[in-house]
Amino acid sequence: MRLRNKKWTSPWLAEHTDLVITQDRATGLQGNWQSIFEKVQPLHVEIGTGKGQFIIGMAKKYPEINFIGMEIQEGAVAVAARKADEAPADLPNLKFIYGDGAGVETYFTKGEVSKIFLNFSDPWPKSRHETRRLTYKSFLAGYQAVLPAGGELEFKTDNRGLFEYSLYSFSNYGMVFYKDGISLNLHEDEEKMKDNVETEYEQKFASQGFPIYKFTGSFK
Repeated sequence: MRLRNKKWTSPWLAEHTDLVITQDRATGLQGNWQSIFEKVQPLHVEIGTGKGQFIIGMAKKYPEINFIGMEIQEGAVAVAARKADEAPADLPNLKFIYGDGAGVETYFTKGEVSKIFLNFSDPWPKSRHETRRLTYKSFLAGYQAVLPAGGELEFKTDNRGLFEYSLYSFSNYGMVFYKDGISLNLHEDEEKMKDNVETEYEQKFASQGFPIYKFTGSFK
């Protein structure tokens, strides 16, 4: 869902370039992302971070990991970053990229990112839009280009059609399927829910009784 830009978003982003990295600047940081964080730590990236509930929650829960939330919508990235900026506790391990997740390899070098999250991506249900799905093979190639061998991809959605398509796409690409890496109703699995951090959409759909699908696997 596209958010309408508010009058405050552009000025706010211009004043917080330490927190929100523009697309042009992001390409210049390729291979040097650790320099903008307080500590050198493993780097995890969420592509399509929306209003930021998930990535902020992860940064709070795992201070020993550096996180980047990537979002193409100005309104969404501004809302997410302002939430992080106004959080009661400092989050020195969190940054945002205001840019396109397509071509992720233009932002990061091989092995610079250790894990990628895709949460409730646009399903693009029409067949002619298949190449826009974030689990299409060209996107998978981009993720593989920035992850190390064995680097993880975590994917959550409420859309069964997209989930089925994605499993097929992951398999065709040769990804490694973990023994317990597929959930057909995540919120009914008490063990997996212990460490689960919800997105806004996940919270909404799960409260309405919709199953949440999840995949965790890796690239060879």
